[in-house]
Amino acid sequence: MIRLPPYTPDLNPVEGVWSVLKRSIGNLLTTDIDELATIIRSRLRTMQHRTDDLLDGFLAETGLTLDPITP
Repeated sequence: MIRLPPYTPDLNPVEGVWSVLKRSIGNLLTTDIDELATIIRSRLRTMQHRTDDLLDGFLAETGLTLDPITP
C-alpha cells in the first residue's frame, strides 16, 4: 500500500473516472435524484465493462504502477 497525500488529483486515477462521467451526464435533464443515481450507476457500469484500456489509461495518467515496491 502506498499512502498518498490527502488531496493529489494528479496522482488519483479516480479523478479520470469522474471527469469522463461528468462529461457523459453534463447535458442530461432528470426529474429526480433517483433517476440521476440510476443513470450514474449505468454509466459507471458501462465504463467498468469497456475494455481494460480505459481503466488502465486512468492509472497511466498518474504515472503510478501496480507493481509492488521492493525494499
